[in-house]
Amino acid sequence: MNDIYVIGVGMTPFGRHLDLDMKALTRQAVEAALSDAAMQKEQLEAAFFGNTSQGHMEGQHMIRGQIVLRAMGIGRVPVVNIENACASGSSAFALACSHLKSGAGDVALAVGTEKMFSTDKARMFSVFDSAWDISRAQEIRDSLMKLGREVPVPEGSTSPNPYSVFMDVYAAFARSHMRTFGTTQRQLAAVAAKNHTHSVHNPLSQYRLAYTIDEILAAPPITYPLTLPMCSPISDGAAAAILCTGKAFKRLNLDASRAIRVLASVVQSGSDRDESDYRSHCTALAATKAYELAGVGAADISVAEVHDATAMGEIIQSENLGFCEFGMGGVIAERGETSIGGRIPINPSGGLESKGHPVGATGLAQIYELVTQLRGEAGKRQVEGARLALAENGGGLEGIEEAVACITILGR
Repeated sequence: MNDIYVIGVGMTPFGRHLDLDMKALTRQAVEAALSDAAMQKEQLEAAFFGNTSQGHMEGQHMIRGQIVLRAMGIGRVPVVNIENACASGSSAFALACSHLKSGAGDVALAVGTEKMFSTDKARMFSVFDSAWDISRAQEIRDSLMKLGREVPVPEGSTSPNPYSVFMDVYAAFARSHMRTFGTTQRQLAAVAAKNHTHSVHNPLSQYRLAYTIDEILAAPPITYPLTLPMCSPISDGAAAAILCTGKAFKRLNLDASRAIRVLASVVQSGSDRDESDYRSHCTALAATKAYELAGVGAADISVAEVHDATAMGEIIQSENLGFCEFGMGGVIAERGETSIGGRIPINPSGGLESKGHPVGATGLAQIYELVTQLRGEAGKRQVEGARLALAENGGGLEGIEEAVACITILGR
């Protein structure tokens, strides 16, 4: 895929935007991407729109992309709506790549927008309830809770306040990892402390407050072993990327110094597997495909953005991506290897835990960060000498892993 380029990126600040609707957030991100690419909206030939929650939150179940893009004057082009749980934004990006690769067009927009924050807390947290098989929800939950059953749950370590059901899922994965590999709650806190420290220098991050490991361990509990700063917040926001073919790149006379090449874009569904068969995890399989397409290996990656809906998510995915052996994800975080300046910096943006997680926008926010890193424009959070970057974005749950995993590899 070395003839597909990212030529413009844009992103809103992530956070609670009760004064901004879907149209306003989308406009901000798309106009920023157009400005970054030095292009006009009339030059866009197709659009791929990622969103998961507007049907649940507002009742707008259909034609979401057409509505929000038409409001900013983007019409007469094919618009495809994508719902792929938390991987909606990266799926939109992958479809934009495929569209251009097929020859159906030369310039495409991928955009993800989410309005999730609400004063109706019950509605806000129940948005995640259909990210697994709802016909078997209780059966699945009971099965997952058994994963870490040998690890005792301390009294008072579960929040009395409402939270996403997926925090229970990640906590079960964490307790299973603790039982199997000896991972500690302190290592989870090390991941979270690192990401919150990174976010201090990200002006678009929802939270920009650094925490120590001890402060994270002492924070209010969500569900053991997870405390509040280890978990991604509810967020509003939008992110966008403009892609083009090599043909369009030459025709438009674009700035070659700021164009980023797409080396691989892979979407992988999960499959039934035994809990102990780590190498068959859908993300591990997707990463193998992506490395083969890009002609690189895990050791070649300069910087990564991974799906840390909780700190445990980053540990799992750092292992699936080959940045360490299985069971060592917490160890490398505690050693500082995944911090900016370390062997493989992960989530220099602050990750989902601190930057925020407006679900449909998350994958494209990862692309925004990595493009910024590869251009050398990340300021105080810059990874020195970044040449190759990887984004991992997962969505939903089926069995004992994500229902879908998306891997993107970018290069200068």
